[in-house]
Amino acid sequence: MNKDLIEVIKLYSTASHKELNNFLLDKSKDNLIAILNDLLTIYINDKNSSTIREFITTTISGYIHNENKIGYNGFRQITLNSENINEYCEVKPKNIITNTNDLNNVNNKSKNKLNAGGNFTDYTWERFDRDLNANLNMLISGFVDGKLIYILEFPFSNQSFINKLQLQLNKKFPNRQRNKNDYLRSANFDFKDFMFNENNEKNNNFKINFLLTKQELENYKNYFNKKFFDELLKYAK
Repeated sequence: MNKDLIEVIKLYSTASHKELNNFLLDKSKDNLIAILNDLLTIYINDKNSSTIREFITTTISGYIHNENKIGYNGFRQITLNSENINEYCEVKPKNIITNTNDLNNVNNKSKNKLNAGGNFTDYTWERFDRDLNANLNMLISGFVDGKLIYILEFPFSNQSFINKLQLQLNKKFPNRQRNKNDYLRSANFDFKDFMFNENNEKNNNFKINFLLTKQELENYKNYFNKKFFDELLKYAK
């Protein structure tokens, strides 16, 4: 970590704003740029928090990010039948860290490659019903070392997607019967569950909100699930 950034963090946490301001005013333009770059790199690659990646994904997709931990990740107002209503989004960002010293490095575990996958933690039929009735859209984003690669959007009501979730819920809670404090720990999905239907035909109710060019994508090919990469490449310019 940049030694000046270490000092900034210490001053911010222990000193007055005046002392922090004086420290920053004493720095050159290049120093300040280096401090900001280091801070953003640390924040955007934080393994314990996806907040900034959620913010990036919602903002680029035209939603207002919800800073609260409770509720969906973002919303926007749309007009439907002359009435303004809220449209919500749930964000599932994934960031690949390419550090070769990382035990979860993409070269060591293929499951850590970008595949437009995500999961719902501690899922239940009650949450599924709420999500299905919430006018909810899914935003799926992929990053490599904090660099945004893609954002895909589709309605939660995408049939093949909800079929995948229902299959897992049915296995865990047959006939919708659930004991108190019992949860499906992870209801997961990937690109196959919303880009294609059960007959392996392309779905037409997903869209691409952001995607690198073909030339840029090639630089990140090794960090992708091969089938997903080949499919995504068809949409790149």
